[in-house]
Amino acid sequence: MEKQKTEEPTGKAKITKAYNLPCRYVLHTVGPIIHGTVTVKDQNLLSDCYRSCLELAAAYHLKSVAFCCISTGEFHFPNEKAAEIAIQTVQDYQKENQNSLEVVFNVFKDSDYKIYKQLLG
Repeated sequence: MEKQKTEEPTGKAKITKAYNLPCRYVLHTVGPIIHGTVTVKDQNLLSDCYRSCLELAAAYHLKSVAFCCISTGEFHFPNEKAAEIAIQTVQDYQKENQNSLEVVFNVFKDSDYKIYKQLLG
């Protein structure tokens, strides 16, 4: 943040080169931080994170994008609700935009795997 002189807005995304990572680009987004009850605004901001990333991926003609569990963990968004929002946002985007972008939900915890497996069943 010091070098760019400004904070990144919640719900927006930007793209950078991937350098030594095994991909061409990295999409960056800041999800909402939850303090107490999840609000409609929090839900909309999380959806905006996914949508902004998808729009960038399409603009750069990417063939695939992998998402981690945005805003969960240290940002305290409940995992199941976050997964519901992620899946619904991606499905809505794919219906509205007939492109062949492959979307991967990349999870690290067994509990998240179970949530996504159940929701995508």
